[in-house]
Order: sequence, then structure tokens, then C-alpha cells
Amino acid sequence: MTEEHKRLAENARKPIPLEQWGPYVSERQWGTVREDYSQNGDTWNYFPFDHAHSRAYLWGEDGLAGISDYFQNLCFAVALWNGQDPILKERLFGLGNHEGNHGEDVKELYFYLDNLPTHYYMEYLYKYPQQAFPYEQLRAENRKRGKDETEYELLDTGVFNNRKYFDVHITYAKANSTDIAIRINITNLYNEPAPITVLPLLWFYNRWANGSNTNIPDIASINDHTVIARHNRIGNYYFYFQDADDALFTDNETNMEKLFGQPNKSAFVRDAFHDAVINGKNTEALRNRKHGTRFAPVFKRVVGAGETISIYCRLANYELEAPFDEAFMTLFSKRKEEADDFYEDIFHSGTDPHLAKVQRQALAGLLWSKQYYHYDVERWLTKSDGITPIIPARLQGRNSEWTHLKNQDIISMPEKWEYPWYAAWDQSFQCISMAVVDPVFAKNQLLLLMREWFMKPDGQLPSYEWNFSDVNPPVQAWAAMEIYQIEKKRTGIGDIDFLKKVFNKLTINFTWWINRKDLKGDNIFEGGFLGLDNIGVFNRSYHDKGEIQLEQADGTSWMGIYALNMMDIALEIAVVDPAFEDMVTKFFEHFVLIAEALNAHVLWNDEDQFFYDVLCMRDAPPQPLKIRSIVGLTSLYAVNTISKDVFEKLPDFKKRFDWFKNYRLKNGLFWPNEEKGNGEEMLMSLVQRNRLKALLTRLLDETEFLSDGGIRALSKYHEAHPYSVTINGEVNTIQYDPGDSTSDMFGGNSNWRGPVWIPINFIIIQSIRRLGKFYHDSFLMEYPTGSGNEMNLFNISTELSKRVISLFRKDEKGNRSIYGEYNWFFSLPENQDLILFYEYYNGDSGRGLGASHQTGWSALVAEMISELTEKE
Repeated sequence: MTEEHKRLAENARKPIPLEQWGPYVSERQWGTVREDYSQNGDTWNYFPFDHAHSRAYLWGEDGLAGISDYFQNLCFAVALWNGQDPILKERLFGLGNHEGNHGEDVKELYFYLDNLPTHYYMEYLYKYPQQAFPYEQLRAENRKRGKDETEYELLDTGVFNNRKYFDVHITYAKANSTDIAIRINITNLYNEPAPITVLPLLWFYNRWANGSNTNIPDIASINDHTVIARHNRIGNYYFYFQDADDALFTDNETNMEKLFGQPNKSAFVRDAFHDAVINGKNTEALRNRKHGTRFAPVFKRVVGAGETISIYCRLANYELEAPFDEAFMTLFSKRKEEADDFYEDIFHSGTDPHLAKVQRQALAGLLWSKQYYHYDVERWLTKSDGITPIIPARLQGRNSEWTHLKNQDIISMPEKWEYPWYAAWDQSFQCISMAVVDPVFAKNQLLLLMREWFMKPDGQLPSYEWNFSDVNPPVQAWAAMEIYQIEKKRTGIGDIDFLKKVFNKLTINFTWWINRKDLKGDNIFEGGFLGLDNIGVFNRSYHDKGEIQLEQADGTSWMGIYALNMMDIALEIAVVDPAFEDMVTKFFEHFVLIAEALNAHVLWNDEDQFFYDVLCMRDAPPQPLKIRSIVGLTSLYAVNTISKDVFEKLPDFKKRFDWFKNYRLKNGLFWPNEEKGNGEEMLMSLVQRNRLKALLTRLLDETEFLSDGGIRALSKYHEAHPYSVTINGEVNTIQYDPGDSTSDMFGGNSNWRGPVWIPINFIIIQSIRRLGKFYHDSFLMEYPTGSGNEMNLFNISTELSKRVISLFRKDEKGNRSIYGEYNWFFSLPENQDLILFYEYYNGDSGRGLGASHQTGWSALVAEMISELTEKE
């Protein structure tokens, strides 16, 4: 057992399996719903980036490579100044939703290099230009560009040309849970010396402003190398630093005078360090104060060409006589070795070393994306932020139906800049990847979403903070079984108690779906946008439900998948607890009825051999929306096999199963199962064999869904054949967009109209693999379609994995598809092993698009690599 596994085992015994300190600081708190107290819900403009360095947050903190305790009382991050910028670089810059030509987007270069589940070792790399950071250039150029143009990125501005930048490596190594060593390495990549100022920032989250903790904490000087941070909830912490050029104190208080023209209580406001370091303003007062709620030693350095300098700090909850002794200096290498041992044990030695780096950075990003998330909807709706008064309309505004929701937890985020808030189905994908390194935390994260302070009393799960009532695909049961199997495979023990907890809560959620999303009671489901944003010809969440009903192929398929997953969980539990045997039958019968509805209804189009959504309008025949998209392929996800010995262990289920089967076959009713000749195994699938071949023929066609980098979200067929439908006199059109969205729906920052999405590829590949294990060589398909090369489905699943993995693998020229025209930068010696994990990938070129650090779901590529290595 590695040292990290020992620490994880210790954490697993805690009531809450969580490390006290971790990377829990967001990378963007500004522009979030939580900080929006506007009277019109204009989130991005109410708290823009330009306010962030002067205005105290109410619901959390952000920072560069930040860490905090798990209630975010005390925070640490790094601030920089290159001698050119008008503000300190203390948080990541990006465009708000209305500033970018494709919605919000971070405009920085930063990388999560390494992390352990307990955060005893963490590495972060930030690339800082030596020229003035091009804030206005990025805004102006993106503002000029249209939807049909690519985004203007930081690498387009020229500030990184000639390697005129610093590499800022920030490394954390823990001596124990409350003793953290900090190393800040600054490397000058340019061929001339360059100045840089470094401020290691220590501050308290301002809870006193909203009245949740009226005891104001304090950071006070002890000597020239030490301050003490006193807090009534976490006790005392000592912050140690080496010889600095200065040491400044201020308070985490909004600069009301600067932002709103109102007088400040004192000169010690949040942005005082900016004025002091950059403009020399009020420096003496900050230096002489000797206490506050915000502190930073100041290191002014000139770094020679090609030189690396190091700055060391330490944060501990006890006094140390020699904080930077030999043990401190060797701690970094010791923890790095432990991280190497841990990942060697997780992935073993068979993985290609280049792909091993992809795996490790994918999981590092996942672990870095844990965030303290605080949101009490009732308090948010009924209280003022002290800037904008409450108006009655606010009480009926955004999320007003979710006043029970009171979140204050460490949550794995999809992405800490673009998506610094959880989303119901993102969470499931993240937990699957998390289970590879920390199954206990993964299980707790999945269960967290179902706790009473998240789940609505009627069973609805919260979608995401912009609209908790939006509906995401119900993937939680599927994720629970994936997590269960990952842990069982590794440890040999399956956590039945975990499955029981999930099952009990999801039974309530399943009932909510049945009661709320099947308006006709015919097992054909709506669901709204179902997380697929721009996949529809119009926004599927918002249509005139009095005049129009959209019967959804994917909504119905997802419910069939949900029923099958719930049956699967109940089966696993019933083998050891017969009390669950009746629930196996319940969900099996649900599955059969939904499968019947999906296949017998007009959702299946015989002419095109494809599933489509159907538009039902008053006084008009049902109209199939003939869009060849992932919507029509969702039915492929529902695949399960039951072995003969399971029936032997569950005689009551077998009895009911046999009766149900005989009754339906005798009466010519739909039956969704297929058995092997020897009766040893039975397949359950939403799609019967002939339709499976039809769908896979399109899926594996390179002129339709199959790209070099995986399965596209929309068929390339629609590049030459856009699809339009007229509703109430308005023409709605969809066409294949391989890259950024050309639609304004969902802010224009998300595109399902052609790109490759890794989570969808992951589900498809898993399903095809299960089909392959059942059929073996009795079911062959051309791969790719039209090639004449026939393969069984198991081998096809392997080839599909290879295509997705190829997005991150270097080609013969040393380039990666994900970087496209920016490979010149990522081919530089210092950047060759740096990997980003994007939200989605161009359906033609494979270039990464959308959020640049969405390891929340793109980390699934690590599991794909592991499975590929095992097969090889």
C-alpha cells in the first residue's frame, strides 16, 4: 500500500472523507449567480472582472493557484506583477458572456500538472507575459468577431512570441494535514533579464459582512518572517516567509469609494496592494499597520535570462522554530516520489509513457477542480448585498422555487473558471473519473447531490445555479454502478451500502420523472434541453407547452436507460438482500414498457432508419424533426446482460420474468431481450438487432458521425443538408458546425452541433463494448462504414477509444490535434508535455474548444487509456 493509499484509508474512516486543506478556492467568483444581487438578473454585468480586485465577495473567494481550509475561512494564493500591468495578476482573466463572440471564455495559459487525492502534493503552472497583459486587446478583438469566426486567444496577441514570458510553478507539499510547504519557482524563458514582483497572499473570507460570523478574524505580525492568523472557528495559523522586500496589511473590504462613489470606512480596502505595489500609494500606512484580514509579503526580483528563482513559504497551525529547515526542503521531493508511487500503482507500468502523462494530468485537473461552494438560496433571495436594495420581484426571480437549497460543501466542479458551479450530470461523469483515484470521495460526491439540502422534496435534482429547474439527463444510477464496479474491481469488495443509499434516493427521483415528464402517461418522455444545449433546432426547454409538445427520443431513451440502471442496482443488492428483489421486477417492467413505447411510437422513422424527436402541435399531425444527432443515438446507451446464475439466486424475479415474457410474446407485444442459445446469458437493450445495425451503420460512417477524434454530436450530413422547421410562422434551422457554435442559444458558449464530446463518446464506447461481449463474432459491422473491413463490436469499441485518445497523443511531427494552429507554442521545449482538457473538440480537426480545463468530464480519457492498456 502506497503512502497516499494509507492517507486515503485514514480519511475513509472520517464521517466526512475530506482533507482539511485543499485547492478549494475558485478561479472565478465574479460573474456568478451567487454574487448577483441585480434587479434584472444581469449576472455578468453586476459583478464584472473589473470589480473583482476591489470588491469583497459574499459567497466565496477566488485566486491564482489558491488553497483554503474546507470551510474557506482562511485562503492562500499567489499574486504577480510584471512591472507593466495596471493591476496585480491575482486571478485569471476572461471574457464575460456578452464580451466574447462565443460566450464567456478564460483568456489565460495555466496548467494543472499534478495532484494527489489528499492534496499532500500539488503542482500548478501559470504562464505570465513580461509585456503588459493584453486585457483590452482581447476584449476589443473578440467584440469585433462574429459567430462564424474563431475566438481571439491569448496566443494570438503576440505577448508570448520569442518566449518573452515567465513560467510560474507553484508547488504545495504537506508535512501533515495542517502544515503546508509552499514553493514558488519563477523561470525567465526570455533571453534578457526581466523584473517580477511576487506577493504570496494570505486572507480571510469576509463572513462578517453578511453576518454569518460577526467575530472578525485577524492576521497580525509576529516578526519580520512570521504572521499569526487568528480565527474563532479554525484557531490559529502561522504563516512563515523568507526575507521579503516588504510586508503589507489591509482588509478584505470593498473599496466603496472607487466603485460606487461612497465613502470608505478606512483606507485599508481590498485593492490597497494594487495601489501600493504599482503606484506607491499609501505604502507606508500598509507597512506600518501590522494587522488586518489580508496580508502579503512582497518579493521584488530580477530574473536572469533562463534563470529560475525560488520563493518559499509555510502555513501551519503550530509554531515552528526553523520553518525552512532541511526536512522542509526535502519534503517536496519526498511527496513527489509518493505521488509517482501512487499513480504507478493506479495505472501500472503497461501504459505508454506519453499516454501516462495524459492520464496523470487529466486526473490532476480533476483533483485541482475541487471547490468550496456556498449558496443558501433563501438567504440570497431575501437579503441585500449592501449595495443594491431588495425589490419584491426578486422573491419570484431566479431559483425562487429552490429555497430549501442550502449548499456549503467541497464539490468537484466541471471547470473552476467557466463552470465554477456544479451541474447534475457533469457531477456523475466527474465521479466516475474520481473513483479511479479516490472511490470514497467519488461515492460521497454522488450521494451529496441527493441529500435533502440539494434534492427537492418532490425528488427533482438541482441542475445548475443559472436555473436549478432545468433538466439534465438522469445519469446518476449509471454513474453509481460505474463507480461501484471500479472500486470492486480494484479492491475485490463491492459497497452494497452505497448502492442502497443511491437506490433509495433515486427511486424518489425516478418517480418525479414519471409524474412530471410523461404528460400523456404513454412512456414517451419530455425532458427539455437534457444538457445538450444547442443540439435542437430550437431550445427544447422553452416552447409553448399549451400549443406544442415535444416528444423526445433522447428523453424517452434516457428513461429506459434509467430504468435499466435501477434494475441493475437492485439486482446487485438483491443477491445479498432479498428485500430488494421486488424492485428488480418493478424496474424491469418499467424498462420493457418504455422500450415498447420508444420502438412502437413514431419516434422511430422507418424511412431513415433513425430515431427523431416528434413535434406535436394543436390541429396538426405529429411531425418528426429529422435531425441526425446524438438524440437519435441515445437509445444505444441502454445495454445490460444478466447471467443465468443471477436468475438462480433470485427465484421470485425469475418467476415474474418468465410470466411477463410469455404473456407479451403470446399476445404479440414488444419484447426487448435476446438470449444466447445456451441460455447462459440474456441481453437487454432498447434497440433490437435490425435497428442496432441501422444505427451503427450511421454511427460508424465517416461522412456522418465518425470523425478522426471520435463520435460527432451531429451528423456531418447536415453540412450540406441543413434542416429547418417552421413553428408559428418562425423558421428554425440547424446545420453542422464542427467548431464553435454559430447559434446564440445558451449564450453561444456551448455547441452540440458537430463537435466531439468525450462523455458521450465514453457512454457509447462502453455500450458497444458490452454488446461486443455478448455477441462476439456473431455480430459484425463494417468499420468504418463502406470500408469493407468487418469487425466485431468489441474490437470496434477499442478502435473508437483509440480515436478519442488520439486527440491528446502526439503525431509523427510532435503535434497534438487539440492545439491546432497553436502547436508552435506547445512544441517549445518547456511546453511539450503540457496538456489541456477542453469542453469539446472540433468535429473535423479535433482542435480543443469551449472551456479549456473541463477535466470534469474530459478526464474520462484517463479511464479509456486504462481500458485500452488492459486489452493490449
